Amino acid sequence: MADAGPLGADEAAFIAAARSDDTAPFALVAERHRRELQVHCYRMLANYEDARDLTQETFLRAWHKRASFKGNAALRTWLYRIATNACLDFLDKRNDRTPVPSEPADLDSELLYLQPYPDRMLPEDPQESAVARETIELAFIVAVQHLPPRQRAVFILRDVLGWPAATAADALELTVASVTSALQRARVTMRERLPDRRLDWRRPATHELSNDERTVVASYIGAHERNDLDGLVSLLRDDLRFVMLPEAGTSVATAKEAVEGWLTGGLFGPGYDDWRCITTTVNRMPAAALYLRAADGPEYRLFTLAVLRIVDGKIAELTGFDARDKPWLDLPPTL
Repeated sequence: MADAGPLGADEAAFIAAARSDDTAPFALVAERHRRELQVHCYRMLANYEDARDLTQETFLRAWHKRASFKGNAALRTWLYRIATNACLDFLDKRNDRTPVPSEPADLDSELLYLQPYPDRMLPEDPQESAVARETIELAFIVAVQHLPPRQRAVFILRDVLGWPAATAADALELTVASVTSALQRARVTMRERLPDRRLDWRRPATHELSNDERTVVASYIGAHERNDLDGLVSLLRDDLRFVMLPEAGTSVATAKEAVEGWLTGGLFGPGYDDWRCITTTVNRMPAAALYLRAADGPEYRLFTLAVLRIVDGKIAELTGFDARDKPWLDLPPTL
């Protein structure tokens, strides 16, 4: 993300397209950065649909500001700057992007606007685009949302993308001292929110699922398809963290509470006892797409996406998402 030295091919092509006032070659050059910019907007907003909209807004702003790009910095840096400020403008206008306090008060807060990120839309080259698995997982995305917007931007630019302090300060129209102070405060919050995670987010990290993860998600699917409550319970850590989005008030912090809630809701009872599931991944995490068939129904319909965080062969976190009518998840609507 450092500023460019000699004018690169990307920058030269972008300047030529801007000078010609021809949107087609301009869009072609900018499009190469869509996926990584969309991930950046997702980290800022925790919502896939908003990230997609703000990436498009970034390209519109870039077109209108095309004359200001002189090639003194890398094109990628310039586009990230526009995307970051577009997200900040969005957050300034929205009062529904603050985590909702859970009950009881000592539980983490819920992000009712949180959406999963389809792996197929991640950049194809994670090293080039700095999409290490741990910086796209749900726990990281949720933790980042507890930072004030500008502090969030500083943290992502500095500690995730690895920008120098001066470059981040210039992008956000802040002083270097302000950026340094904001980063220090952000790191404290991130340590509190992710106490068991590494803190060097710029270090390369694997994005492949482990054998444990593959085995557990297969067992989770098998338990659902057999209506096997004991089998399901055996997969859960006692301190399971469960939330079902976008429903408010579903967050629980023990396996016992989660299972009691599932049974009260009718899991494995009439109308919720004919499941088919498929394995998938979102946010570089193992997930199960759950399909439910109504009594005498002709087909299984996509119902819920269960995203799992697996620790030592057990499910430590289970985040459920309403998956109905979500074509962007790229899952078949029926089985």
